[in-house]
Formats: sequence, structure tokens, C-alpha cells
Amino acid sequence: MKMIKIAALAAAIAAPAIASAIPYAVTVGAKNVLLVGGSYVDASSTWRNVHDRLWIDGYKVTIVQQSHDSLDENVAATRAAIEAQDGPVVLVGHDIGGAVISIAGTSDKVKALVYVAAIQPAVGESVAQLMASKPALHNELEIGRDGRQSIKPLKFQEVYAADIPPNRTNFLSVSQPRVSPASLATPSWEAAWRTKPTYAIVATEDRIINPELQRWMYKRAGSKVTEIKASHALNLAKPEEVEDVIKKAAQAVK
Repeated sequence: MKMIKIAALAAAIAAPAIASAIPYAVTVGAKNVLLVGGSYVDASSTWRNVHDRLWIDGYKVTIVQQSHDSLDENVAATRAAIEAQDGPVVLVGHDIGGAVISIAGTSDKVKALVYVAAIQPAVGESVAQLMASKPALHNELEIGRDGRQSIKPLKFQEVYAADIPPNRTNFLSVSQPRVSPASLATPSWEAAWRTKPTYAIVATEDRIINPELQRWMYKRAGSKVTEIKASHALNLAKPEEVEDVIKKAAQAVK
């Protein structure tokens, strides 16, 4: 009984500290941020650092997982997450998540798009088509009999996240979801970036999506571009800089 009272007292003492850690309310721009994952990784792994920073700064953050089965399913999951939000949304995509937000971003709730080392297709273009136009700076993929692809585990750090410690990249490498051909080869049927404000980040050391392809797509779209010296895993390696761009997009929403 005495131990229970001590535990209760400790909890009461800690309560003010916990309360003080609760984020403040966002009063300028959009408060809802949706983070859409990409290929080869689980979104909860790669977006964690950015999520934490945005949450502390008062944003309502939602993580959208990709099925890695089809573009249609990925778009449907993102649209459902958008419609669940109360108020305007900033939609953020990493990697092939850029193709997803280009389609799902046509929702009236979406007020800005942010591409983080992401594919930015026009109507009729597929991820595979754009990637082939300026190929990735590696050739370390494994293709299964079903056509699904992943990065060779022993090459994952070198290819995907050269600026992340090995203990973290090893976890990412052994937990890879294998990406289906349908996720890569399906042409986009919308291009929200043509009518919505867009922000884009070039990862200058990217070996998954060629930095030159990123620059070309973002210039075509008229996006506000930031360049960060980082690998494809820039949302893990440089979360502060990635968050800064997302916040700029959110704060500009009227």
C-alpha cells in the first residue's frame, strides 16, 4: 500500500513536467500534416524523426503507410487519411510517395504539397518511366520471380542511407517491404502540383532517385526548391531541415 502511495505521489509530481511537454497549438496556416512513405522502407521508421519535431511544434501529424501492392491502393489510403482531417492539409511525400500525393493531392482539403526526394509525375507518366529517364546511381536491386524488388541487404546502407549509422540501416535493410511492379509502372492520372503550391527538397547525395531527375521534375512544376546535402534517407539524416520546409509550406497556407 505504501508503495502504491509513493508511485501516485511520483506521478503527481511528474504531471506538470508532462503537461509542459504537450505541444502548443498551431495558430498560423495549416495544422494538419500528412506524411506519406516511399519504397523499400516502413513509413513509421523513416518519418519518426520528422514526426516528433512537427508534433512538438504543435502540428497534428498523420503517417500514411503504403501497401507496396498498387498505386491505386496507396492513393486510396492517402485519400482516406486526408478526409479524416479537420481543416486544411499539407501533404508530404517521400520517394514514390510523390506519385501518391500528386494524385491524392487534388482533394480540396490539400492546400500544399511537399516532395522530399520524391517522384513528381505528370498525367500519363509512371514512376518507372521517370526513373528510367535519368537512372538511379546504383544497380543493387534484387528482383523476385513475382517481379517485386528490394535493395540487396548488404548494399542497403551504401545505396539508401550512407549518412545513417549501420545499426539503424541494418534494421531498415532487413525489414524492407518488397515493391510491386504495379506500384512503379502505373501511369499517374492526376497532377495536383499543376494547381497547388508545391515545395520540393533535392537530396544532393541521393543514389535512389537521381538528383538531376529531382531538379528537372521540380523545375518543371515550378516548385519552391531546397537542396540538402543528404542521402535518400534525408528524413532520417536531416530531420530539422526537412521539417523547416514542411513548416514553411504549412505557414504559407491562408
